[in-house]
Amino acid sequence: MKTILTILCLGVVMTTYAQEFEISTELRPRLEYRNGYKTLRPNDVDAATYVSQRTRLNLKYGSEKLNAYVVFQNVRVWGDVATLGLSDNNGTAIHEAWAELKLDTKLSLKLGRQEIAYDDQRIFGNVGWAQQARSHDALVATYKPNAKHRLDFGLAMNENSETLFNTDYAINNYKAFQYLWYHTNFKSVDFSFLILNNGLAFYNDSDSEEQRVDYNQTIGSRVTFNKNKIDTDASIYFQTGKIAGVNLSAFNIAANTNYSINNKFKAGLGAEYLSGTDMDAKSNTLKSFNPWFGTNHKFNGLMDYFYVGNHANSVGLIDINATLAYKKDKFSVKLMPHLFSSAATVVDSTEKEMSNTLGTELDLVLGYSWTKDVSFQAGYSQLFATETLEVLKAGNRDNTNNWAWVMVTVKPSLFKTTLKAE
Repeated sequence: MKTILTILCLGVVMTTYAQEFEISTELRPRLEYRNGYKTLRPNDVDAATYVSQRTRLNLKYGSEKLNAYVVFQNVRVWGDVATLGLSDNNGTAIHEAWAELKLDTKLSLKLGRQEIAYDDQRIFGNVGWAQQARSHDALVATYKPNAKHRLDFGLAMNENSETLFNTDYAINNYKAFQYLWYHTNFKSVDFSFLILNNGLAFYNDSDSEEQRVDYNQTIGSRVTFNKNKIDTDASIYFQTGKIAGVNLSAFNIAANTNYSINNKFKAGLGAEYLSGTDMDAKSNTLKSFNPWFGTNHKFNGLMDYFYVGNHANSVGLIDINATLAYKKDKFSVKLMPHLFSSAATVVDSTEKEMSNTLGTELDLVLGYSWTKDVSFQAGYSQLFATETLEVLKAGNRDNTNNWAWVMVTVKPSLFKTTLKAE
């Protein structure tokens, strides 16, 4: 480690601009008790209990013309490697590795493996709850003429590996995307606009050996208002284009209002509508909205029954929710009830139309910031499901379906230095 630091510091002093270099780490073990998490618990099965851990080493560099960031990451489950094991199951991966070129005071270019997150992270997010999180191989150009306006243009193009000729894309991922994101603010109001062109590879039914790419478009905006004790937000997104040869026509509407009762208590109400496709639909148009790269764990209940690696191309969702939060000094607590319904028609195996009500979920989260570098969190969630949710998720709604977790996050800075300009 000393040798690495010496080489890096020698490289820093070779230029005349002020530069910063930091090494930091993150250790995040999480104990989970899963007893109906993501799907209703079937009969004659027991709950799962395990500890997962994310370990990161972060290298950060900054100067007048260049920023760079590299994150090495290992994700494991305690016990997945024997105590005398020669290798790790998942090994060490590069979660981020990017450089940002500051072309001038208004324009920058960021390229490499990077997290992409905008607004409330409904469409683009870093999925930080997942131990592996999400990052993209992409190029992002940012134009920021002043503090009030910002325009980002991003693009990605993916292949399996280096090749001499065109080959089918075999990774469970998008083939390519391009997007524009614009943000501005006016005193108490912030406004954002997003347009995403997302390309997915698929095989044509008439010729299973021919791979094609269909593009779908997500277009929408989000506005927030914050003043005194009230903060509100609203968003609307439309989706069109094609997915695997099928026409897409979907939309998402959401709104939330929070009121600070005093400096300790905050209460809020929210609603979200994600369109869906009727299970007995006669049309070949897909009406199911998909929040493609969002941090979906933070939406629609913490038990992840909807849009967290599931519920795609399904009957959509209506989520009516509330929040009661308390925070004092280093301690916080939040209670969040959700009432779920389907946005489209659900039918059972006999083609009988079911009620749209899916169930109720109660989420409780506790937090304690012990030090600047160490924090503790714990949570408990309980789901009360209906027969309709059982049709969608299988399992048994009459079983107890709950989830509990405890997480410790340790994020110390190991080394930091600043060299001033000569």
